[in-house]
Parts: sequence; C-alpha cells; structure tokens
Amino acid sequence: MPHSNALYGPLDPAPDAGYEDAPPRMGFFTDTSVCIGCKACEVACKEWNGVPESGLDLLGMSYDNTGALTANSWRHVAFIEQPRRAGMVTPAFEGDPDGPAISPVTAAVGAGTSTDTGTDPGLPTGSPAAAARMSGGPEFLGMPGTQPPGRGSGAEGRTDFRWLMMSDVCKHCTHAACLDVCPTGSLFRTEFGTVVVQEDICNGCGYCISACPYGVIDQRKDDGRAWKCTLCYDRLGAGMTPACAQACPTESIQYGPLDELRERAATRVAKLHEQGVPEARLYGHDPNDGVGGDGAFFLLLDEPEVYGLPPDPIVTTRDLPAMWKRAGLAAMTMAVATAVAFLGRRQ
Repeated sequence: MPHSNALYGPLDPAPDAGYEDAPPRMGFFTDTSVCIGCKACEVACKEWNGVPESGLDLLGMSYDNTGALTANSWRHVAFIEQPRRAGMVTPAFEGDPDGPAISPVTAAVGAGTSTDTGTDPGLPTGSPAAAARMSGGPEFLGMPGTQPPGRGSGAEGRTDFRWLMMSDVCKHCTHAACLDVCPTGSLFRTEFGTVVVQEDICNGCGYCISACPYGVIDQRKDDGRAWKCTLCYDRLGAGMTPACAQACPTESIQYGPLDELRERAATRVAKLHEQGVPEARLYGHDPNDGVGGDGAFFLLLDEPEVYGLPPDPIVTTRDLPAMWKRAGLAAMTMAVATAVAFLGRRQ
C-alpha cells in the first residue's frame, strides 16, 4: 500500500482525507449492455439538483442532444451507431449467395412475372440475380417477435446494426486531480469517498477543468463557476439512492458499496461472455489503474475510445512530487553555479 496522501495507487479515499470511522465507499456501476437510452437519468438529475436546461439542439449524433458532460449536463447519455453485428465480428459479405449466376433467359422471364411484387422491375438481362429475386414475389419474413431485437435469436442472429448507449457521469476518482489543484477548497472529498464541488466558494479559476483526465468538469457560462455530478451527496446523507439510479428503468445505473458493485460487475461480464458477447469489458474498476480506480465505473461493449473515454487515464497530478523535486534541484544547481561564478570573479 502506498504511503498516506499518495497521489497514485490503491487507496481508500475517505480515511485518507481524514475521516474516522468512515462508512463504506459508495459509487455507481453503469451496465451499458442494458441501457435503452431513455434519458430518465438526465431528467432526474436535472430535476433533483436544479440543473439548468442545456438546450434542445439536434447535434446530428443519433438521438444525442446533449453531446457531452457539461456544467448543465451532469449526466450524458451517449448514442453510438455501429454498422456491425452485435456480439461478434463477421467477415464482409458473409452469408451472401456465392453460387453461379442465373441465366439471362431466366432473368428475362423473371422480369416479366405475373406475380404482383408491387413494382415494375424493368431490369436488363445484365442483372439476373436481382431480377430472379423479384420474380419470386413477396417473401414471408416470419411473425413479429415478442422479445427485443436480438434477445431471442442470440448474438449470431442479430442484425448488422446496433446502438451502443451509455449514461456517462463524473468518475469520482480515487485520486482526483481536480481536488488536488483546487486553491480554495471548493472541491472536497466526502465521507462516502465521492468528490463534490461547493459552488459557493468556487472562484472560477478553472484549474480543475484542465486537471480532470476525463474532461468532466465544466464552467457555467453565466457565472464562471465549476459544476459537476455530486453523486447526490444530499441524498446519500439521508440514506437515499441518487436520483439517476432511482429513475433508471432497466437498472443500468446501479448504486451501492463500491466493493459489492465490483463483484456484481465481474459476475455480469462473465455471464455476457458465456452468452456470446466476448467484447464485454469493465472500465474504471481497477484500483491499480492510473487514477486508483473510479467511484463510478462501467461495463462497455467496445473499446473505451468508442464511447469517448480515454483508454488509459492517469491522474494529472501524479508526477507533481517528482516535478517539484526536479525544479528544486535545478534551482539549487543554478544558485550554486551563480555563487561559484561570483566568488571566482572576486578572486
């Protein structure tokens, strides 16, 4: 274990911040595999915390109209559209017919079929396969399913298009660089291990914004102060569930003691692997990563970069002791060199 007040490595942040008999560290586990993109979390967060509206802009990014985490969007539901099979990677054109082409004579007959296909093919003999498909008339595709797309057919039978949806939020890092650089104490560590901004003493310096490895914190344009998710600190103190997790209809956002959430997440990943989703992986759960593990971590179905997350986040203040040590050594060297030069000149 690292020494007290370390800037990196595994750590229980609440006792490190000086809390005695601190309760278990609380956090979020967001399972993106069951997120339906309903935005109930965004709405609940705004309503409970009094977060101003962030505009109703059409960004051209699927159904994503918030775009990113901002001072006025403490929860952000991302929609990523992918033209690929869900649960597996398949070679291009797999499953398409690869047999001999139909003869031009057959194609000509097919183009003039008496079966009502709802269109007039008028295809030249140079497109025999297309004409033959149209000559067959309407194709029965089966009865509508009673389950969500892909649920009953398994990973192999899903379509060649999927949405990846994720409700992003502040990560409440074990080693929070935003907290380290705040000059006024506006950012503080709670007894639950979360990181909260006290907006009444924020001076708007913006140091925390550049320090955050995830780009979470943002300044509100009308007052210049920094704002972000508080993990509903006021609700935690009253024994309540954060508003976003309370509103989530699919339990994609799960709240509880962080150790329990990590065990639950590992079980969920193993189950998805058994069900044919080998790319399922956890993000932000590892206490040995560059930020000491996150208080809000995720189950992803693709690489972190696909969701706009850094692949290997590192707390930006990790190297501060070494930097100050080098700076001090350089200053001392310059002072000694100056003194030697001055004394040598006097002689």
